[in-house]
Amino acid sequence: MSTSKDLRIRSKVISEGVNRVPNRAMLRAVGFTDEDFKKPMIGIASTWSEVTPCNMHIDQLAVKAKKGVKDNGGAPLIFNTITVADGIAMGHEGMSFSLPSREAIADSIEIVMGAERLDALVAVGGCDKNTPACLMAIGRLNLPAVYVYGGTIQPGTLDGKKVDIVTAFEAVGQYHDGRMTEKELHKIECSVCPGPGACGGMYTANTMASAAEALGMSLPGSSSTPAISPDKAEECAKAGKQVLSLLEKEIYPRDIMTKKAFENAITLVMALGGSTNAFLHLIAIAHSVGVDLTYDDFERIRVKVPHLANLKPSGKYVMQDLNDIGGVSGVMKVLLERGLLHGDCLTVTGKTLAENLAEAAPLPEGQDIIRPFDEPLKADGPLVVLRGNLAPEGAIAKMSGMKKLRFTGPAKVYDSETEATDAILNNEIRKGDVVVIRYCGPKGGPGMPEMLSVTALIVGKGFGGDVALITDGRFSGGSHGFVVGHVAPEAQVGGPIALLQTNDLVTIDSEVQEISFEVTPDELERRRAAWKKPALKVTRGALAKYARLVSSAAKGAVTDLPEE
Repeated sequence: MSTSKDLRIRSKVISEGVNRVPNRAMLRAVGFTDEDFKKPMIGIASTWSEVTPCNMHIDQLAVKAKKGVKDNGGAPLIFNTITVADGIAMGHEGMSFSLPSREAIADSIEIVMGAERLDALVAVGGCDKNTPACLMAIGRLNLPAVYVYGGTIQPGTLDGKKVDIVTAFEAVGQYHDGRMTEKELHKIECSVCPGPGACGGMYTANTMASAAEALGMSLPGSSSTPAISPDKAEECAKAGKQVLSLLEKEIYPRDIMTKKAFENAITLVMALGGSTNAFLHLIAIAHSVGVDLTYDDFERIRVKVPHLANLKPSGKYVMQDLNDIGGVSGVMKVLLERGLLHGDCLTVTGKTLAENLAEAAPLPEGQDIIRPFDEPLKADGPLVVLRGNLAPEGAIAKMSGMKKLRFTGPAKVYDSETEATDAILNNEIRKGDVVVIRYCGPKGGPGMPEMLSVTALIVGKGFGGDVALITDGRFSGGSHGFVVGHVAPEAQVGGPIALLQTNDLVTIDSEVQEISFEVTPDELERRRAAWKKPALKVTRGALAKYARLVSSAAKGAVTDLPEE
């Protein structure tokens, strides 16, 4: 693109005037020339890391995005931020750092863009927290920006069958139940992750990437293009070019991420049967752009949207399979044709969503990955908000693949994931039990850890659907079964889940959207008077700061709410 028009907005403070000679001198050391100082300065936020396959290739994708900027008249600068591997953090104390990493990523991008006075941003993410974190930073900055998803991993193969990381988690339960040998378990371990990319099912990374595309913040096709595809590298170059177009046209993230755009994202997540973490992350992203998004919005949309995608964890296929038949764009095309999306929403292409989808190929007939509207997996969305005396602010259940819609059973209450895990391994849990894991919320965890290991053990031991699990923590996008998370208020702040006792009768009913326990008002008040707030588990460092600042899960577990 031509650079004759003065596009320099923020970086002008660095590029002009004798007082900025020291600033420019430092940039010359990294390769800037006199001509570069006449161009808009574009940040390329890279989440590259070797700690996870989700992000191990992103350094090269960032280079492609940089080239796209440079070839089209911009002056690009790559900077890095962190990532954590949720799958590696799972099942031990490391999971407390997962959700806080979202805030660290968002904060670090905001800090670099603010300090260096860069004009626009291309952000490239991979693992679960990268997408929401990048979008939160983009929303706070409100500078022209494009988000690029690093892409999904290929499924592994074992004995002619496709396997993925959740296969490994569930295999551990089968091993402990005596239904798998250690040798068989090792074969699975060596097969499930064949290379770069985020976990392959409709887990949190692919859910949030899909939501980003529906929000209009990534180029069409970004969410389903595999990590190793040449198309992904080409997409990064296009993103570099497109961000300059957004800068020239003065199109900003808050022009794109409107309330209707969030409604589009929720619609797609429901149709795909995405991760329960979408509630946390979409509410947090909406907060970053000043859009009021609540559980009521999710429920209002859920009842109108059928669950169409036969994708793991409750289904059969993975994201690469969906990409092969037209990807997320193909699904959105169907949803738009059915009147379920707002086609007039602006996107990073500079066109509306409807204009983008007019160019998308329709899904082929005869495929089994996306079901016809008249033969859905579920007539309405599978991510259900529950409320009741156990969760006055709400809780989230994922009902995809579930035949039983109501569950009543005695509570088995544990104050940590470790206690619950030991109980399952020691065969203390029976069919019909409701396992409760509390003091695992945003403050109490701290960090609202995910419970994939516990749910995988339950499924692996043959209890899937016959044992319910409730927590004020979270579930991985790979979790399935009768599980309810995000219970709020959390135990740490005295929510009713803190007052629950073993053998209390608990009812979970997805049809009437209730989560409650049988207790008289007098008994509940007696328990409340006897309850003592425990000290925070961490008193120093990142987790301590997080625990002091973080909001309720029902408000997105954000750390920058204004003081009341």
